[in-house]
Amino acid sequence: MEGIVKRFGSVVALGGVDFDLRPGEIHGLLGENGAGKTTLMNVLYGLFPADAGTISFDGRPLRLRGPQDAIAAGIGMVHQHYMLVPTLTVAENTVLGERGGALLGRRSLEAVAARLRELGERYGLGVDPFARVWQLSVGEQQRVEILRALYRDARVLVLDEPTALLTPFEAEQLLPKLQTMAAEGASIVFITHHLEEVMAWTNRITVLRHGKHVATVRPQETSTNELARMMVGRDVTLVRLATGTAWQPGSADARREKPVAAPTPVLCAEGLEALGDRGTPALRDVSFLVAAGEIVAIAGVEGNGQSELEEVLLGIRTPDAGRVRLAGGDVTTLDTASRLKRGLGLVPSDRYRRGLIRELSVAHNLVFDRIGEAPFGTRFTLRKRSILARAVELIEQFSIRVSRPEQAAGTLSGGNAQRVVLARLLGRDLRCLIVAQPTRGLDVGAIEFVWEQLDAARNGGVAILLVSTDLDEVMALADRCHVIYEGRLVGEWARGEFDRERIGLAMGGVRADVRETDRPTALAKRDVR
Repeated sequence: MEGIVKRFGSVVALGGVDFDLRPGEIHGLLGENGAGKTTLMNVLYGLFPADAGTISFDGRPLRLRGPQDAIAAGIGMVHQHYMLVPTLTVAENTVLGERGGALLGRRSLEAVAARLRELGERYGLGVDPFARVWQLSVGEQQRVEILRALYRDARVLVLDEPTALLTPFEAEQLLPKLQTMAAEGASIVFITHHLEEVMAWTNRITVLRHGKHVATVRPQETSTNELARMMVGRDVTLVRLATGTAWQPGSADARREKPVAAPTPVLCAEGLEALGDRGTPALRDVSFLVAAGEIVAIAGVEGNGQSELEEVLLGIRTPDAGRVRLAGGDVTTLDTASRLKRGLGLVPSDRYRRGLIRELSVAHNLVFDRIGEAPFGTRFTLRKRSILARAVELIEQFSIRVSRPEQAAGTLSGGNAQRVVLARLLGRDLRCLIVAQPTRGLDVGAIEFVWEQLDAARNGGVAILLVSTDLDEVMALADRCHVIYEGRLVGEWARGEFDRERIGLAMGGVRADVRETDRPTALAKRDVR
């Protein structure tokens, strides 16, 4: 790819970017949210036409009129924001777009399903081929995208955050497979925000910033600190490195020893039971407490009941058993609005589905939960001047990159979309904040910002429940940690007891009390989901 230019109106997303991919290599692609990584790969996949520049494949010019041309050329892509049809099954989505794919009979789909099961077992990405996509969690939908690309046997495979929702155990299984594929001649573009992954698993690394090519380096020629500096243009205090160094927020006493939790918790779940969308048990006797001024994490692989727990706590899903208490009062039967009035806030796992209204402006998204309240309006009117003034204030305070407050929220990058969600919530008086996957798909600069905001809220006395698939995040932020597996809480640790390997194994279904010497046996007995 030479001199690739892509504009969206007056915004220059790519300003003449060069990128080359060699046979049999894994090429890391880094950059802040909005730096142009996904846009560049969307051009390669035929989703966006380049405004200028050329693409060559195997030494020949490649003209892409759409994804079909890219797939025919042997290019596959796993998108960060999924390109799936919710009403179709996993198997149907896999063959969608292929000639005759929409007309395949049951027997042919059984063959597709068998292949998907084989790939799922091989790469640790198992998912029911006949489940409909709308029934799947966010993490399971990502697995479908990966499986679909693997099913098509692409020679060039673009992976946009492929390990974001995997446990350390699953990532350890997937990444060597990518190296095996590369050794067999496949060329892989590996987009990630985990700097340790590109250092350990890639042959070369390209960094983009503000739509420009900054550098292409080999891992042995650089460091994670230098990569972070190239990405954001400054030193980053956030450290998520292979060395295991912990994140340090700005204040000197922020990593102090935490006091004993208050005897009366702010959020209390007691014996929660709930069914998932498929009618099978999703939550099984889930109980935990979160006190003021602490972060309690629930770690686990997507699809183990996290989304159902999120909905039960917010009042969207009615539990079949158990109670939810907030600030000492029983809110189990209360609706979402009543819980919000009692000081509950939610950063949802799917920021584009439940955190934002894409069609509305950034300004309206920053106050939509307070529309009808002073000073933003009444029951029948909106006060646009007050809404705009509040938006300008929050945009500056939370460093949200927008061309203007009236910009549509659906056009924001992942990091800026998350800043909008956080700005709206943290601009209110909160007693309890539920944050689900708060840094999924964000770059190191955006992660640093989110972590600082959560740390400040904790130090301000807010009770925070952190639901995360990212073990680095859990170990950096949490005061206590539970692991959820198949709808049950299967382990609990205080901060002083955190053990990365034990928590990671528990996320994969291995007993939390397994000793290091027992690990081979434990893995051999690992539950199959």
